[in-house]
Amino acid sequence: MLNEFKDFIAKGNVMDMAVGIIIGAAFTAIVTSLVGDLINPIIGLFMGGIDFTNNYAVLSGEVAEGASLEAAREAGAAVFAYGAFIMAIINFLIIAFVVFMLVRYVNRVKDAAETKEEETPAEDPGPSELDILMEIRDALKK
Repeated sequence: MLNEFKDFIAKGNVMDMAVGIIIGAAFTAIVTSLVGDLINPIIGLFMGGIDFTNNYAVLSGEVAEGASLEAAREAGAAVFAYGAFIMAIINFLIIAFVVFMLVRYVNRVKDAAETKEEETPAEDPGPSELDILMEIRDALKK
């Protein structure tokens, strides 16, 4: 059973998946920074300077007016954090778009490589046996 497990782990698909998961985790940190540090301020600029991630509604409990979402949660209030949810949706859409563009680019490169292989003419093997026999027949007729 141990040998079967070693064979399973050594297969290319499992290793590719592991690399994909590790790169995906690192990529998530990059996209989170992109959304939090670049896109949120732009959205906030168009929304009148509002920090979108701190938009929430208090369902129950006491929260000081203008308190941040984190302060409201620390106070023990039940909050409806719609701003954080909207930012999670925006984050997902950005990740999905970037992955789409990456897969699209990889597929184009792959298709171009396959097309290039198909277009490369095979070496001319010379005349076929039938061509030689036809030439001999034509020469004998003369």
